[in-house]
Parts: sequence; C-alpha cells; structure tokens
Amino acid sequence: MPLIDDLQADAAMIASLRREIHAHPELCFQEVHTSDLVARSLTEWGIPIHRGLGKTGVVGIVKSGSSPRAIGLRADMDALPMTEHNRFAHASRFPGRMHACGHDGHTAMLLAAARHLAKHRGFDGTVYLIFQPAEEGGGGAREMIRDGLFDKFPMDAVYGMHNWPGMGAGQFAVCDGPAMASSNEFKITITGRGSHAAQPQNSIDPVPVACQMVQAFQTIVTRNKKPTDAAVISVTMIHTGEATNVVPDTCEIEGTVRTFTLEVLDLIERRMREIAQHTGAAFGASVQFDFHRNYPPTINHTAEVGFLRSVMRELVGEANTLEFEPAMTAEDFSYFLLDKPGAYFVIGNGDGSHRVSGHGMGPCTLHNPNYDFNDGLIAPGAALWVRLAERFLAAG
Repeated sequence: MPLIDDLQADAAMIASLRREIHAHPELCFQEVHTSDLVARSLTEWGIPIHRGLGKTGVVGIVKSGSSPRAIGLRADMDALPMTEHNRFAHASRFPGRMHACGHDGHTAMLLAAARHLAKHRGFDGTVYLIFQPAEEGGGGAREMIRDGLFDKFPMDAVYGMHNWPGMGAGQFAVCDGPAMASSNEFKITITGRGSHAAQPQNSIDPVPVACQMVQAFQTIVTRNKKPTDAAVISVTMIHTGEATNVVPDTCEIEGTVRTFTLEVLDLIERRMREIAQHTGAAFGASVQFDFHRNYPPTINHTAEVGFLRSVMRELVGEANTLEFEPAMTAEDFSYFLLDKPGAYFVIGNGDGSHRVSGHGMGPCTLHNPNYDFNDGLIAPGAALWVRLAERFLAAG
C-alpha cells in the first residue's frame, strides 16, 4: 500500500490523541474537551481555526497558492449515550458515554491529514477541515450550515469518511447515489375506553386496534411502494396496560421508518397516517398520529464519486477499492450533500482482531459496547484525505 512516510511516522502520536478522545467521550453539542484538543492541535501545527459553528464545531483552514478552489473534509466528534464494556487503559472514564461508532478515529484521521497538509502544502487552493459535533441524533451538520459554514467557508465539494467494521482494514468503499437512508420516527396514541377484562363488551379495546395497525403498515412496503424502492417500517415499541384483568384506555405504538428517497418517505407517511386514522375509526377509537423526520437520505453525487474512486485506486489499488452496499442506517452528512456536491464513503475497520488486551468479549461492531476503532487505519485514512485534497486542488 503506497502510503505517506510522515503519516506513518506520526501515527503513534495521533493514536495517542485518538485514545485521549476515546477516554473522554462527549455527547451531542457537549464536545468541549474534544473540540479543545482539536483546536489546540491545529493551532500548534500553524493552522488557523474558527470555532463555534454548531456550538462546539471547529473548522481548520489550510491555504496554499492562489487558486480560489476549495474542498471540505469532514470528521464527526461526538460519542454515544451507552456504557463501554472494554477495560483497556483508554476505555471511557464516564459511565453512560462511549465512543462506540469510531468518531474518535474519524477525528484522529483528519488531524493526521491536517498536520501533513500544513507541513507540505502540495496543492493550490484551500482545504477546510470540518470537525463536526452532534452527528448521533443532534443534526450537527445542519446546525453548522445554519451558523454559516458554507457562507464563511465557500467550498466546491465536501467529503465525509466513516469506518466500517467487517470490511478489510484499510480497504475503501463508495457508491453512487443513495448511501444511507433517511431516519424518521413515529408515535401513535390510540385512545379507547377501558373496562374490566371480564366485561370487554363495555370497552373500546385499543390493543386489537394496535395489532391491526402493525400488520397493515407492512402492506405499505409490500403493496403501496414499488418493489424496487427500498424502505423499512419497524414498530419497535408498544406500550399499554397496567394489570392483566383490565382493558386499558390507551395504547402507544412507536418505531422508525427508513427510505432512500423523499418521494417514498412522503408515500409512507401519508399511508401510515391514513391506515392509523381509519383503523381507529373502524373500532370506534380515536388516534393521534405523530411523524417526525430526522435525517434526510445521504445521496452521493456522481462526478464526485467518480473522482474519489480514482483517488482510492491510485492509493490502494483496484482490489481494495470496493462498491459500498447502501445501508438503512442514517447519517447527518446528508445535510452537507443537500447543499454541496460531494460523497460519503467508508474505510474498513477489520474484524476486531486489532483490539488490545482488556477489550470486551463481544463483537467489534458499530454501536456495540465492545467496539474500538482500529488505530491501524490512521495512516491509510489520513493518506486518502491528503491525496484527495491534493488531487482536487492540483496546481495548474
């Protein structure tokens, strides 16, 4: 693998920063320690910074030459609200907070690239290093845009990278078009009339109403949308009742909807609302239907994907440049791609064999309490960032 010598030389130092971040995980919009570490590191390397976009976001600016062209490289910084099972030295020091998605590693890879770009400046234009807060449900990308990210730092394209457990360490993958799904939540409250369970004729029982709804929602996927359009409707919570001999007054249904297009999402929301309201009416119950749209689908741009693939192939070869299979998970990098051309891609995190003594015994998968980022990715991940910026801003 034709990596970059000084990135490999700096890998241990950057890994220590990554482990410092891992040991001090911070949740959405609370990334004070992390953003301080990022800002301090960039400043020490002579990189001007701007702070405060999206509350705790940091943007580093590396300029070279006179070209007005610019590229944005993004890493997310926040952790998840879960307790870590690992017991190694850099495990989380805070119960209920953990870097279980590798954002500590994403930050480290971009820091490594920033250090190299500032030292060598082998490009003509500007590289904006976007350290983003609150990806895990907070919409930090959206908030940075609202605070003027693209107005203050105009860029021609923006790219984001995520680690991907199970894929070979250091391999890269990208796809054209939809890469991640939209993320949406629903809550349906069915109000009937309670009674003694031995006298159901006196009730309007919300439980069979809920059962009918749950079954009917799946017909939207199988009978209303085109079979070629991907979508998931998952009812994940049903809350009702307090005693076995009481028909309850109310029943709540909650869950999630994932789609790759807004058109399919519009269809699903409309049909779910109609099914919920009409099913309730058929049983004599009233229904409150709430549908909340979180992140839009992450849709890569064709030209930027093609350019990125060429850089990947130059760096790691054809065999290690893979086609990414779109996932029904969600990612707020989608907001960046609504405003700017670009692409979201992944780097393989391996099978978990990189974990040091003291790791938990469970799988090394995303959002798992036994997960840890593979520090062996720091040099190849940073090399991809460097080569992408250099190629995009090639002199002449």
